[in-house]
Amino acid sequence: MAASVREKQAAALKRMLNFNTSPLKNTAAEPVWKVLIYDRFGQDIISPLLAVKELRDMGITLHLLLHSDRDPIPDVPAIYFVMPTEENIDRICQDLRNQLYESYYLNFISAISRSKLEDIASAALSANAVTQVTKVFDQYLNFITLEDDMFILCNQNKELISYHAINKPDIMDTEMEAIMDTIVDSLFCFFVTLGAVPIIRCPRGNAAEMVAVKLDKKLRENLRDARNSLFTGDNMGAGQFSFQRPLFVLADRNLDLATPLHHTWTYQALIHDVLDFHLNRVSMDESVGSEASPSGARPKKKNKKSYDLTAADKFWQKHKGSPFPEVAESVQEELDTYRAQEDEVKRLKSIMGLEGEDEGPISSISMSDNTAKLTSAVSSLPELLEKKRLIDLHTNVATAVLDHIKSRKLDVYFEYEEKLMSKSTLEKSLLDIISDPDAGTPEDKMRLFLIFYITALQPPSETDLDQYKKALLETGCDLSSLNYIKQWKAFTKIAATPSNYGNSGVKPMGLFSRVMNSGSQFVMEGVKHLVLKQHNLPVTRILDNLMEMKSNPETDDYRYFDPKMLRGSESSTPRNKNPFQEAKPGKRVLYGCSELFNAGQFIKQLSSLGQK
Repeated sequence: MAASVREKQAAALKRMLNFNTSPLKNTAAEPVWKVLIYDRFGQDIISPLLAVKELRDMGITLHLLLHSDRDPIPDVPAIYFVMPTEENIDRICQDLRNQLYESYYLNFISAISRSKLEDIASAALSANAVTQVTKVFDQYLNFITLEDDMFILCNQNKELISYHAINKPDIMDTEMEAIMDTIVDSLFCFFVTLGAVPIIRCPRGNAAEMVAVKLDKKLRENLRDARNSLFTGDNMGAGQFSFQRPLFVLADRNLDLATPLHHTWTYQALIHDVLDFHLNRVSMDESVGSEASPSGARPKKKNKKSYDLTAADKFWQKHKGSPFPEVAESVQEELDTYRAQEDEVKRLKSIMGLEGEDEGPISSISMSDNTAKLTSAVSSLPELLEKKRLIDLHTNVATAVLDHIKSRKLDVYFEYEEKLMSKSTLEKSLLDIISDPDAGTPEDKMRLFLIFYITALQPPSETDLDQYKKALLETGCDLSSLNYIKQWKAFTKIAATPSNYGNSGVKPMGLFSRVMNSGSQFVMEGVKHLVLKQHNLPVTRILDNLMEMKSNPETDDYRYFDPKMLRGSESSTPRNKNPFQEAKPGKRVLYGCSELFNAGQFIKQLSSLGQK
């Protein structure tokens, strides 16, 4: 199987931490001890990929932020991993003047300009530290990989390239250019790391087209300079995309505004929606014991607890895409299995401890048999403890999610929105849900109404709209986001057709009343047992058409760029008529986005755009 983008970026980081040489496998030699200095951008790139233990194994004794107060460590090499900003360059020059480290390996996340390189050179000269600046590298790693096949462009300053930033009405051309350049820089780094030159497709007349034109130009210029091209020789990872180049489809968020507002039902999506989930780490308030505080005492302060949900967590890998009720069942099963294993260890210990007391003579065969079993049980203890840690983690996280589902009736919202989007029959009126004081927060109600408004073939009449607005205001909703969606819908004039979201829907399997056994950690009483059906979202359909080279009014007008062709082609006709293999079942899709927001964060952006 070809290496994933996650593996490729992690390998590039490990090479960098080994002074830009490939780490030798199975080497018994001690690593060279060194310090790692990063800025916030560098920290965000490294943290989802390499754990502290992995850094230590590679000889990183300290990892410090560039702009923190750092003491001199004169006999240790320092590896820097930072963006080439004015502020960062000044601080590096200051470090050279203060002679903080034995030697300096400067790695820039994005390519450094000639003038900034000259600034470092003059600082090194004046500090008499030229020989200590051992290497300067452009790493082209300006993107964050969260999963094997998923990446985001940035986390720091993400508001600068957000949906709000691109769609605000008073944006100036220079601001738009700067946003597009930032996005293109990250995408260029992504393809350098992937080691592949893509074929680019995009719709006409929006931000996606602007990005495509700039990215095509940047790739083309790099390929033209054969001596310094990043896509030749050693820089190209062999065989990562079989013999085929990847198809890169750029889509504008305005293509589908309903999906990011949609309530969710799978484990990972629910965590992202209702908890504080950020760069693969979930932070939540830890429940502090159930015992009541003595009367008159101040309530105990809640502790913040963080959990990393990583690729090494097998339960997470297996269940992150599962419907929540299945996850709750699986956590309970894992807990029962663990308890059985724990009881077996205790039983063997007690047998070994009570040997020969009341049992009369015990045969040596039985004795050695139990000894072997106990030895095996003890040797599996570390594994058992790790299993217990993961079970506790998922019990805590799933319980927190379940609390939200039950207190906000998220199952009701999810099912109703699925029916709206797939144009199924609705059993309850929208007004009833909006007016129900027990169903959800004002934000939940607003999300539901916006989905109804976006996907409606005909917008509601003014009378109906006033009625809805009155009900929303009575429950405490802010209607600014609706103002924006009304403008957007009038401007784009694309009423979503019934096929736009396919006939996905959900299959209710009745209430969860007694599905879980009575000893379960999860009281699922009253929560709907909903089973997901296949979605056919706008992005999925577009990707399908472009990969299969199908003719479709939706994508026939998409522009086509091939940076490897000598002359820029304005044609929208694909030269390559073979379907692309690297996506869909048996194919491979890599998903990226300029910013990863949940529905609450998206509503805030829409409200800000709709404020009068």
